[in-house]
Amino acid sequence: MTRVLVTDDHPVVRAGLRMLLEASGIDVVAEAASGAEAIALARDLRPDLVLMDLQLGDGMDGVAATSALLALPTPPQVLIVTTYDTDADILRAVEAGAAGYLLKDAPAADLVDAVERAARGETVLAPAVADRLLARLRRPAPRLSARETEVLRLVADGASNREVARALFLSEATVKSHLVHIFDKLDVDSRTAAVARAREVGLLRG
Repeated sequence: MTRVLVTDDHPVVRAGLRMLLEASGIDVVAEAASGAEAIALARDLRPDLVLMDLQLGDGMDGVAATSALLALPTPPQVLIVTTYDTDADILRAVEAGAAGYLLKDAPAADLVDAVERAARGETVLAPAVADRLLARLRRPAPRLSARETEVLRLVADGASNREVARALFLSEATVKSHLVHIFDKLDVDSRTAAVARAREVGLLRG
């Protein structure tokens, strides 16, 4: 019988997942409300698989918890189950070593099947997630220069062109030129859209 540890900071979600999995013959050995708790329980209980949410409130997020779980002497498989499906989130989870990535609106049967397959070491991706990853691989990610990244990071913090120029010892005209290049590379037409796009593709965090 597959042994699973459910990790989510919402008690109602944990209860729902437990009920669904146990009704399907899967043994839920414990529930965790945080990444740190999941690591401690996984070390003691050695589940086959940890169901992991991405956003866990304060403390480490699901990706950091996944990395720590996979560093244990007897690591479990980790299946991400979340509401977040941005390119950056998906890539971070896959790079951390997650066996799969499902969205919380997946049909119950798909979730149960994904748990069983991921516990066996198979890679399981929601169709929409697989499509996004494939599209990302086919379309090279935009790249910004170090200076463009500095400019955009300050813009993301709410700095005006004048404030960016002062912080980086540039002229306002140079800042505007950098923004034009950033907009072109990210295929956007505003500061807000540039920040959003950069976060989506992992050029900016937060």
